[in-house]
Amino acid sequence: MLLCAADKIVKMWGGTPVIQQLSLEIHEGDRIGLVGPNGCGKTTVLKLLSGAEPPDSGAIHYKKGSQTALLAQIPSFGHEETVIEVLRQAFVELLAIRDKMSDLEAKMADPDSAVVEKTLKEYGVLQESFSVNGGYEMDSNLARVADGLGIGYLLHVPFRSLSGGERTKVGLGRILLLGPDLLLLDEPTNHLDLKAVEWLESYLQDYRGSVVIVSHDRYFLDRVVTKIYDLEGGTVDVYHGSYAYFVEEKERRLLAEFAAYQEQQKKIAKMEEAIKRMRIWAAQADNPYMFKRAASMQKALDRIEKLARPVLERKKMGLTFEMGDRSGKEVVVMEAVSKSYFAIGDGEAGEDNRKSVGRLLYKDVNLMVRFREFVAIVGENGSGKSTLLRMIAERLEPDTGTVKIGSGVKIGYLAQHDLFPDENKSILEAFRDSVPVEEGEARHKLAKFLFFGAAVFRKVMHLSGGERMRLRLAQLMHQDLNVLVLDEPTNHLDIDSRESLEDTLTAFPGTIICVSHDRYLLNKLFPVTYWLEGGMLTRYEGRYDEARRKHSELNAVHSQVDRSMDASPGNGTSARSSKQKAGETAGMERSERQLAKLEADIASIESKIAVLDAAMMREKQVEQLASMHGEKLLLEAERELLYQRLAAIDS
Repeated sequence: MLLCAADKIVKMWGGTPVIQQLSLEIHEGDRIGLVGPNGCGKTTVLKLLSGAEPPDSGAIHYKKGSQTALLAQIPSFGHEETVIEVLRQAFVELLAIRDKMSDLEAKMADPDSAVVEKTLKEYGVLQESFSVNGGYEMDSNLARVADGLGIGYLLHVPFRSLSGGERTKVGLGRILLLGPDLLLLDEPTNHLDLKAVEWLESYLQDYRGSVVIVSHDRYFLDRVVTKIYDLEGGTVDVYHGSYAYFVEEKERRLLAEFAAYQEQQKKIAKMEEAIKRMRIWAAQADNPYMFKRAASMQKALDRIEKLARPVLERKKMGLTFEMGDRSGKEVVVMEAVSKSYFAIGDGEAGEDNRKSVGRLLYKDVNLMVRFREFVAIVGENGSGKSTLLRMIAERLEPDTGTVKIGSGVKIGYLAQHDLFPDENKSILEAFRDSVPVEEGEARHKLAKFLFFGAAVFRKVMHLSGGERMRLRLAQLMHQDLNVLVLDEPTNHLDIDSRESLEDTLTAFPGTIICVSHDRYLLNKLFPVTYWLEGGMLTRYEGRYDEARRKHSELNAVHSQVDRSMDASPGNGTSARSSKQKAGETAGMERSERQLAKLEADIASIESKIAVLDAAMMREKQVEQLASMHGEKLLLEAERELLYQRLAAIDS
């Protein structure tokens, strides 16, 4: 059933048409990805569909009684509301019903039976409405969304004291709880870590309403949307499938359109040549009949509807990193590094209800990066990934341990929130501060990063997030570097720019250390993945998807071993009580017994792995081999856990 329809809508900004004669339809249950080049008007379309902006002409029709909501990039709410109060705004009607029910409960205490009977009837109607609309699930739904988006620790913090990214997360949580019939999301994954992005994917896949998403995250689009609206040149082309299908199908359509265009151009050229010859012959023979035939053919040519030449490839950033001398074999070595920092946490009631609290990021972290390795570091927001990069690139001192930078290392650092020293400078001046070249050459280089003509004189303070990222990349790529340290390099870049960056990084002859939540980038470029979680840094040989699988298996083994140790004799209350009474000697004996047991368990697992290896050498069935390989991975993960426990006892 049709939920929303736009009919020939037009929108102008400052006299310039952004949307022209645009028509589209959204049906119930649709999962739509809205894509297109920068500046084509995707965000404007979302604002028009939400009613935040009226169209200059045309009309937008909605299904009667339907509700539409748009995620604002940085939403704003009242001055004093806490995060939980902002989230509860999604339940305004249900909360009003609950308040009425509370008032009626107080009335039912009246001994007058006539009043009680009337009140009970009204209470029953309200209770049914409250139950049908999910009133009894309000708190559990709020907790589920807050945990999924990673904002549970912010619930009692004033909204006004949040950062822009935190506000966007809270705004997203409120809209998800609101559950509108048409949900409009503009770059919803920008401030989410990988865990939250994957949770949001799962949530939207089961969402009861229709969803329209503008996003540059190709994995996110592939997993959520079932239809692509390609906005370009003021019109929308519809593709029924995922983003990967859209890429292939659009290329096929473009090639077909280009073939049709070439065929028409050949036909036009032949007709023009025939008209030209006929006019020459007519003039030479003074033949009025041939003049008429030439004129008739010209009219037929003029009536042909000319096909526009399809744009097979839009202008992209021309990226090339310049590398000088290579570095030594060992680029970065971290040994037993620990780091704490003072963060803003919940505090007593005060101006912003927050106070500084010390927090241990990690302890005894080890990291090794060799020449020409492409290494990714992943983990949840706040786990300390950016701090690791700062210890490498900015020589931030660890609390304990050592960070060694290898010989001949020349680092280029792209920070997540890069600040320019003087934002009053123009793009051209900021570029020349880092790359000392003549103005003409600088403008030529900047043009490769899509800064054309007079645009180079715009001030840095007026640049968008994507433009700032392009300028920083332009500065980095014209310096003598052999190691790139990148913190969320694809943030704010559109899909074309991301693809250009990926191709350029692939060809980089040096070393790359990258923090990113762009799974497409992680899987395409980085064969080594470090996972930062719970203050521990674990190295996995494999790209993100493989590392994620190994990480889940290792966590499952950890849980299984913990449960088995908790269930084993000596780990209960009586055992702990006995240990307290036994004193230091008994504790040492227990450690020795644990050490002996761990060594025996490790020997047993290694024996099982050896048997499996021998069996795999003989096995020829693919399915059986896959099963045996999975069993081997679990055993190796369990062995790794036991080795960690062994090291802890030895220390």
